Amino acid sequence: MTVPPDIDSSLLGILLRLSELLPPTHARFRPLLADALLFFLDRLSPVRQRDIFAAQLALPINASRPRRLLALFRFCPTLHKLGQVVAHDRRLAGDLRRRLQELETLVPTDSLAAVRPLLEREVGHVAGLHIARKALAEASVAVVVPFVWRPAANSPPQQGVFKVLRPGVQDRLDEELAIWPALGTFLEERCVAHGLPVFDYANTLESVAHLLANEVRLDREQAHLRQAAEFYAGSPDILIPGVFPFSTPSVTAMQRVDGCKVTSQDLPAREMRQRAERLIRALLAQPFWSSGEAGAVFHADPHAGNLLATPDGRLAIIDWALTTTLAKRQCEAVVQLVLGALTLNDRRVCAAIAALGESVDDAQVQVAVRQAIGEVRRGTFPGFEWMTSLLDALAATSAVRFPEEVSLFRKALLTLSGVAADVSQDMTMDGVLIREGASQFIRSLWWRPWIWADSRRQGGAHLSNADLFGLGAELPASTLRFLTGGSG
Repeated sequence: MTVPPDIDSSLLGILLRLSELLPPTHARFRPLLADALLFFLDRLSPVRQRDIFAAQLALPINASRPRRLLALFRFCPTLHKLGQVVAHDRRLAGDLRRRLQELETLVPTDSLAAVRPLLEREVGHVAGLHIARKALAEASVAVVVPFVWRPAANSPPQQGVFKVLRPGVQDRLDEELAIWPALGTFLEERCVAHGLPVFDYANTLESVAHLLANEVRLDREQAHLRQAAEFYAGSPDILIPGVFPFSTPSVTAMQRVDGCKVTSQDLPAREMRQRAERLIRALLAQPFWSSGEAGAVFHADPHAGNLLATPDGRLAIIDWALTTTLAKRQCEAVVQLVLGALTLNDRRVCAAIAALGESVDDAQVQVAVRQAIGEVRRGTFPGFEWMTSLLDALAATSAVRFPEEVSLFRKALLTLSGVAADVSQDMTMDGVLIREGASQFIRSLWWRPWIWADSRRQGGAHLSNADLFGLGAELPASTLRFLTGGSG
């Protein structure tokens, strides 16, 4: 990297040593991470480089590596978002996780004066609107500014917040996203040089880059908020902020929600378990099991800064910039994958995987599936954690190329599982999913006797009568496979 002449080159060495934050279990990837960071920084403009190094220079000489990492991420919206994604990954050291969790809600560094001209230009004059003098919080791409609106003289005041893009964030995001495609190819080349397995970095980074590009589309977030409010209308313990009528494509005006991050340990253990259950049900189980022909819409960025526990015990989901949708056939394939594992039938699992992505190496897929089914035979329950582990292994070895929506679903599951574990380790995703799926199945029993066995999977846990009959018929073969160690 060519360091600008007015910058102490030793700071670059300090930044590259941030790769040592990777846990010992992933120590062999530290050189790769240092290479990636150097590649990324080298392709930023000199002005961006100076800003990043100036922030590092302002820190105490003995500042910890997690603190330096946090300072770096604040200047790079794409790295900021990645930090939020892994902030609750329990494979990372506790101190690093705590530092990364600070990225979820930051004290604003951009003054209100910097965003007020945009607010005045976009929103204009609104009768009864009073904007606060200080910003409330800062996220990876936006600043949150509180306001009070009284629609009429005799109406009660309504508390709200403006979400407005941080000054210059669009340019920074565009610059960084332009680097990512080349970074993916570079990482795959460096894997070979370091003797590491070659992951499908290029497609993965391309998918995440596309998702991040949508985060600055505030008009889409407004549409997602309205869609989510409609979906959760029958769930009184879920709160989706309402959108105010003076929102614009560049400014979202929405209901202000009071509460703490869901991970705050502010209640007895029993109530924290209930909070974790509510979290998993709302963000995973409800959309998955309730999906109709239009598919299931999932919140694609469920980090703890977007999830608040309100004083009255509700779960507030406050940021809907990023979503992903699984088609109904993809939800059905997930169920078929689990059923194949339960019956130790590798052919059924392989068929389900083929419905979720494009197989690049069938032999490698079969090896990975046999290994995963071996875990089931040894007592591992084939739930979502088992499934995502299998899908991650297939993606990491480039044996299967998954479409963007499946990749984002896997990413959201990783984030959600970490957040839920930080809320309560006594509540598992599989337990909540099974209960919600069983409830959906029971509600479907009234119509099952009146339809043909080969009918479409019209709900009821994404199962048709043919699936149920097939499970019963396959029981002897499943028993034989278990006893002999064979597969389907």
